[in-house]
Amino acid sequence: MTPTLRTERLLLEPYIPQDEEDFVALFQDTRVSQWMGDGPASQDADRALFRRIFTKVYAHDLFDVWAVRRDGLLVGHAEIKPTDVVAGHEIIYALAPAAWGHGLGTEAAQAIVAYGFDTLALTTVYATVAAPNKASLTLLDKIGFEHVRNIAEDDGSTTRVLARHLTASDEAPLAR
Repeated sequence: MTPTLRTERLLLEPYIPQDEEDFVALFQDTRVSQWMGDGPASQDADRALFRRIFTKVYAHDLFDVWAVRRDGLLVGHAEIKPTDVVAGHEIIYALAPAAWGHGLGTEAAQAIVAYGFDTLALTTVYATVAAPNKASLTLLDKIGFEHVRNIAEDDGSTTRVLARHLTASDEAPLAR
């Protein structure tokens, strides 16, 4: 079961059915969806994706998916899940444009990485990012991710594979 994570300003918690409209609005915003999966999808496809979070992901405890909230409002989406791209776990995060530029993406990504290390006992956490997504690449660099390799996509674009390895400083809070 996906647990609730708290940061200084954010609450990452499992979605509830009442989040559907806000979820769809987030994924329908092309400034957000251009960087996610295969890019923008239809509203019906986003609604089906939202339903699958409950019927597949949560129902079968496949991986962790969070609604990202600030002051009670849905401002983003986050996941950590196994991926064949790297034979490990990958973090995924997206914020609504109104939440950009305030350090919230950094806060969310750090919380997910810490969860991967502390709760899932991972020693490496990965991220895959479209090469033109400079904001995410900068954010991940800032929190210790390093470039591993590039993937040439079928459409001619490039996806960067990044990794963040567990360090002694990551383990320090557990030793207290």
